[in-house]
Parts: sequence; structure tokens; C-alpha cells
Amino acid sequence: MGSLPSKKTRKQLGTNRILDIKSLSGMKKSLFTVVYLMFLFAFTSCAQKEAPAIIPQPVSITATAGEYYTINSTVSIGANNTEAKQVAEFFKAKAEPATGFNFQIAEHGNINFNINTTPDAKIGDEGYTLSVAKEGVTINANKPAGLFYGVQTLLQLLPKEIENKDLVNAKWKIPAVVITDYPRFAWRGLMLDVSRHFFTVDEVKQYIDNMARYKYNVFHWHLTDDNGWRIEIKSLPRLTQVGGCRVPRTGKFGDYEMPKDGEAATDCGYYTQEQIKDIIAYAAARHIQILPEIDVPGHSSAAIAAYPNLSCTKNPKATVNPGSNIGIWDNAGNFKGLSVDNTLNPSDENVYRFLDTVFTEVAQLFPYPYIHMGGDECFKGYWEKDAGCQAFMKAQNIPDAKGLQSYFVKRVEKIIEAKGKKLIGWDEILEGGLAPNAAVMSWQSVKGGIEAAKMGHYVVMTPNQNVYIDLPQGDVAVEPESLTYGTVRLKSAYNFEPVPDSVDSKYILGGQANLWTEKVYTMKHGQYMTYPRAWALADVYWSPKEKRDWNGFVKRMESYMQRADIAGINYARSAYDAVIKPRIEDNKLVVDIETEIEGLDIYYTTNGNKPDNKSTLYKKPIAQNGSYTLSVTTYRNGKQIGKTITLPYDALMKRAKK
Repeated sequence: MGSLPSKKTRKQLGTNRILDIKSLSGMKKSLFTVVYLMFLFAFTSCAQKEAPAIIPQPVSITATAGEYYTINSTVSIGANNTEAKQVAEFFKAKAEPATGFNFQIAEHGNINFNINTTPDAKIGDEGYTLSVAKEGVTINANKPAGLFYGVQTLLQLLPKEIENKDLVNAKWKIPAVVITDYPRFAWRGLMLDVSRHFFTVDEVKQYIDNMARYKYNVFHWHLTDDNGWRIEIKSLPRLTQVGGCRVPRTGKFGDYEMPKDGEAATDCGYYTQEQIKDIIAYAAARHIQILPEIDVPGHSSAAIAAYPNLSCTKNPKATVNPGSNIGIWDNAGNFKGLSVDNTLNPSDENVYRFLDTVFTEVAQLFPYPYIHMGGDECFKGYWEKDAGCQAFMKAQNIPDAKGLQSYFVKRVEKIIEAKGKKLIGWDEILEGGLAPNAAVMSWQSVKGGIEAAKMGHYVVMTPNQNVYIDLPQGDVAVEPESLTYGTVRLKSAYNFEPVPDSVDSKYILGGQANLWTEKVYTMKHGQYMTYPRAWALADVYWSPKEKRDWNGFVKRMESYMQRADIAGINYARSAYDAVIKPRIEDNKLVVDIETEIEGLDIYYTTNGNKPDNKSTLYKKPIAQNGSYTLSVTTYRNGKQIGKTITLPYDALMKRAKK
């Protein structure tokens, strides 16, 4: 042992010891501060956790950290009035099969659906507030529609297993959130064409059911066209007896042979008025209104087959077009008719008497305030050759065929208004002068909608460049058969803006996606063409413009794909495919490749072999000498996610020259 230190030394050591303790205390405080800040950061991050995936994106959603409400067999449902109880019954019917629980409905419960006794001005007629806490769930709305939309959100908050139609074992937890939500547009539509291909009552209801999931509220029903008259008009039975049937054909619609003399028309389908009433009620229970379309004066082969005297040519052998090509667009953008007169005669008073009868029964069936009269792609060549039309135009001081169509539209508007309804038509009804009170559905581009809005008319924006969901959504080399005069990719649909800068937004009722069915033969194919583009457009029509976020939508879409798989809803994965863009540069073929979805790797070959993730990784435009066959695919995290697209050199050159 060494000697003890001196008193002075001990004093100094004591002082140093005090300093050391103070220093240690400071270190502990610093360590505590670091730990506290780490905890606070973790808590804040958790409190600000990523919001659940909901389509369409709500106006406001706040997720609470770590809290859930758990549904079990003891849970009851509350509804504060009769209308709320109807919505509660809808939720009960949706939730019971997968959970196996028998939910009781009373005035108060653990999950409460309430119609506000004092309206909340912020959320309007279709909005709602939804809160989930560990104590329970509450949805409040001013009107039943808002409550119904709140239920659609609540169902998306439940685990994806809720989509099962049979009992499954799952933890029925709902994340704690507070949501305030209401739509941007009053008109959020999807159109289904049942003339080109007929769909059964159950298939139409299925389409309506899926619309309701994403808060769409207008089902545009394209009931008549060249290829079939699908609505029963009791006063004119031949419309369905003759116009609802066509000769059977197989192959590709648009290439079908015209009917032969004496050939039996056995491919039939139409909806009785009782069936239509049933579908209207079914849609109304889901807060969807149905817009009927009777397409005139063009696209009328089915009507003319039933009543040939409605046309200028009055051909007694007129037939329903089975899917033959009878018209084309020329390079100047004009519609050119071919050998068949498919237009009503606008100079014949019998035509207006016929339409009065039709619209009388249509107006009595459908409660929606609008009736769609079509008005698109009307070939006027037969009018220009018809002596009666020419004499009529001279007598009425109508300068040209476009003016004659304008006369027709104005007459139809008076007929429809006499039934207590309002007229809406495709943007061709602008030609020659718009009817005084008509609304316009702008399909050729937004140009017609802008013109109509500046004239003070209401507009629904449906430009084919963004919302025609019959057009291919990926490369035509790998997509199912579809119309190919354009392409509408998922990102193009998501980036669609219905309100142009140059117009007053009050005239834009909203927007709509249109599913024409020339090349859509089954409902499964119809779903493929509709989704995920209708998921993207649900955001466009419902959610605030400033919340538009492509990458955020992709995450929600991918989450929802899992639900769609369970629910049996078909959808396309084309957004994962490569986008191949050949061009000519310095007389040389150059190929650019990109993807709609970020974070994908693109691999390719030029020797005809199928590419994989050991092939060449695309990093810059391909500028290869000589003829070759390009094959491209996409990968994510080492796994193939896109389809393989193969294009020979000649096909690449053809695209580049376009």
C-alpha cells in the first residue's frame, strides 16, 4: 500500500471528485436528452404513421398511433334514424359473411351511423366524417349518400379479408383514424355500352356494385346504337323484337360480314321495363343515378331496321348491324359514312313523333333529371342527297347539314323538356349552334367542353385521350383486343384535369370514364378495361386537386389490388409494363424506353431471346445498326413484374414514322 496523500492533495482530489460527479451528471442529462429525443421522434413518427390505403383519397385523414378498434361477436351497430338504418343494413350485409358475426342494429351501438340533426356545411350532401378510436366507430353525414360513402371508406379500413364472400379467420381490427371527406365534383360517372355487346341484368348490377365502392354516382347506360336496341318501348314493340336482334357472328367486331338476305337474326338481348326498374332501384340503393342514352340521329341502324321509314333511304331490307364496318374517320377528322344509311331523317315529322313516344316512356322510367340523346358521329351524306331534306332546309333557311343537325337537336330538346327532363349530348351537338339549355358531354377533347362552358352551358368532361377506357392501357402488342385509335395509360387517366384554366369551374359538372364495348365481349374483360383506370379517375373526380400524388396513388392501388383479388374483380397490371417509344433521329432508329411506375428495372434483348434480369439493363436510348427484334420486360426487386413485349424491327420503324 502506498502512503496516504497529504491534506492539500486530498483537498485537491476532493475538488476534482466533485468536478467529476458534476461532469457525470451532465453526461447523464445529455444521455437522457438523446434517449428522450429518440423516443419523441419514434412516437411522432408513429403518431404520423402512413394513412391507410383508401380509394378515392379522402380530403383529410389523420391516423392515430398504435390504436385500433376491434370488431368481434359482441359488437352492435347504431343508426339514429330510418335512413341511417338502411345504410347500417348495407354495412351489415357486407361485413357479416367474412366475419361470421351477427350484428344487431339499434339506436346506439359500438359502430354508429348518424344523420346530422344540424347539417355540417363543410361536407355538403355527399360528405361525411368518420372517427375510429379504441372505444368505437362513428360516421356522421348530412344525407344518406354521405353516410353510404363513409361506409365504403370504413370497409376499406377493415382488413382485406373482408372482401371474402365466405367466413375467414382474421383479426378484424380497424386502425384509429379521423377523416373528413367530401367530393370535388357532383358528377362522377362511368358509362357502359350494352348495344355493341349485351350484358345481363346481373352483370349490370355487378358493374354498378363495383362503381359504388369508389364513390361513383352516375351510371351512364348506352342503351341504343347501330348494333342493338336494348330498352323495351311498349308503344313500339318492333324496336326490341327487330332492333334487339342481329345475325350471329364470331371473330373480330368491326370486321364482321354484313347480314345476308334471309339470314336469321338470332343474337338477341334487351331489358324489359320491369328489369330496368329493378336495376334503377338497385343503383339508387347504392346512391347511383342512371343516365339513359338513346343515341340519335346517327348510330340508329337498330331503330331503322325496326322502322325503315325513319331514314331518308327507307330501305325495307335495313338490318341491325352485327359489327360490320360502315363508317370511318378521314384525315381531316370528319366522320364519313359508307354504304349504309344509319341516320334518322331530320326533315320528317314522323321521326319527331317517334322520338316523342320513345322519350315519353324513357322519362317515365328513369328518375334522373337528364336524358342523353347521343348526337355523335352523324354522317350527313344521305341528308345532302335527299330531296326532302334539301327542300326542308331551303324552307327553314338552314344553310348546311350541320345546321340541319342543330335543328334536329333543338327539336329533340323541346321533346325532352316537355317530359320534365334536361338534354345532354356528345359535343357534336355544338355543330350548327347549340340548343338553348343543353348540357354537353365533351369526348373528342376538352375543346367542345370549353366552348360550351364559355357559352354558359353545363359540361361533363369525357375526353377520349384520358378517359376512354375501351382504348388499350398498355402496349397493343400484349394487350387484349381493344380499339386502337389511341392509348389511355393509367398515368394519363390519373393526370386528367376536368377543369381547364380558361373556364369558370361552376359550369363543369364533373367527369366520366366511358367503356365502349365493340371489342369487349365479356364482363371479365370489361373489368380489366375499367380497373385500375377507374380507381385513378375516382381520385380525379372525388379528391381535392392539390392532393393528387401519382406515387402515393400507386401505393394505394397496389394495396387495393390485393382486395380486388379476393373480391374477384379483374384488373389490368399494364402500368408495370415498359413503355417503348421508337423515333427516327439522323435517319436512324432510336428507341427510348420508360415505365409509368417508378423504381422498376428494364431489361432487353435484340436477338429475339426472351429477356430476364441477366439480360442488358436499359440505361440509355437504343441506337443499334441493322435490323433486329427488340424484346423488353420489367423487374422489381429481382422479380419480373411486367409483361414481355416483343417488337420486330419493321414494327418499330412503323411506330417511329407515325
